[in-house]
Amino acid sequence: MPLKFAVQNAVPSPAAAGQGEASAPLAVTARAASQIAAILKGEPAGSMLRVAVEGGGCSGFQYRFAIDANRAVDDLAIEKDGVTVLVDSISAPMLSGSELDFVTELIGQSFQIRNPNATSSCGCGTSFSL
Repeated sequence: MPLKFAVQNAVPSPAAAGQGEASAPLAVTARAASQIAAILKGEPAGSMLRVAVEGGGCSGFQYRFAIDANRAVDDLAIEKDGVTVLVDSISAPMLSGSELDFVTELIGQSFQIRNPNATSSCGCGTSFSL
């Protein structure tokens, strides 16, 4: 069953600016790691969150989230607070310098990827262009 994530493309948070993580393909905040851990509690042992960029959406690219128990040879594994986030080698350059966060807003809770490489995004915030 596919995960149901609300994803918004956003500009980098002021807290993320200047932290020297520009070379990391994807930084994971403590809030995101905590929510990922809660999701993975209901999954088989060894499960990880996979974040990928794929073609689609009204702006050209969209983020895809999945639970995966298999790590490919060329996957980048990002570990934060006991959880592992996988990024494939094709998606890594498009996520370079990005931050995965989990936010609570008036309209609900969602994972957000703050991608400094995105030049525009669609109105609903689920797709972007580079």
